[in-house]
Amino acid sequence: MSARTVDPWFSSAAEPNAPVNRRGSGEKAAKWGNPVTYFIALLFIAVCIAPVLYIVIGGFRTNSQITDSPAGLPHPWVVSNYSNVLKSNTFWGEFANSLIVGVASALGIVILGLMVSFVIARYDFKLKSAMYSLFAAGLMFPLVIAITPLYIIIKDLGLIDSLPGVIIPQIAFGLPTTVIILVPFLRAIPKEIEEAATIDGASRLGFFFRMVMPLSLPGVVTVGILAFIGSWNNYVLPLYILNTEANFTLPLGVQAFSSQHSVDTAKVLAFTSLAMLPALIFFSIFQKRIVGGLTGAVKG
Repeated sequence: MSARTVDPWFSSAAEPNAPVNRRGSGEKAAKWGNPVTYFIALLFIAVCIAPVLYIVIGGFRTNSQITDSPAGLPHPWVVSNYSNVLKSNTFWGEFANSLIVGVASALGIVILGLMVSFVIARYDFKLKSAMYSLFAAGLMFPLVIAITPLYIIIKDLGLIDSLPGVIIPQIAFGLPTTVIILVPFLRAIPKEIEEAATIDGASRLGFFFRMVMPLSLPGVVTVGILAFIGSWNNYVLPLYILNTEANFTLPLGVQAFSSQHSVDTAKVLAFTSLAMLPALIFFSIFQKRIVGGLTGAVKG
């Protein structure tokens, strides 16, 4: 019996499990984009981050180090500047005031803004377009322009040198941005869901709390974060309203501390770093939610 000869070309082509080279010779390498674009982006990032790093690192230096080498690194690193600020009752009192103002303003902006946006987005009435245009026009009038008449109103209400005198105007000036962001979210909720909820016996308030709030959660989180950060960093309104150091928020505290310790530059930098650190951490944690909420508002 003669040995069977097999064509090697036919054998390799017939094997089903034979590895196939899917990379063609003309396959292009992944494109990383224009290097000039990356350079410009990195340049903008450096411009934004450099002052923050200078302030934070400067808090670990002594005044003599800052005088001898303003752009140098700490040698040795001095932690006492930060520890002295953290041991200060003034810092924690101003921190508590900023926290109260920020949380109260964010809650007020979210609750009132969500209610107004729900009415504008889901119901038809005569002044609907005028109301929405009024809130949109509010974006063109910053707080600085209205500070003088606003001060007179707050004075007449007896809210000068009090935290409510800061919280209430911040809620009012935060509503336009909130309405502009939330209305597209609420409009995107299908009417079939509302009809099904009505058939199941849900009232308008029941539909609002059970369906609208969960479905619009990305937008609610976005406006809440923006409201809190804006309130935390607000300087002009507390400057006009608050007079007593016990009621100061952290932005005013930084100014007062800088005036009292104008000679001790390192300690001023440490105080400034600790004052802006909570807002930076808060924004870094929730930045993806902010981008996601704004993207959803644009799509809506």
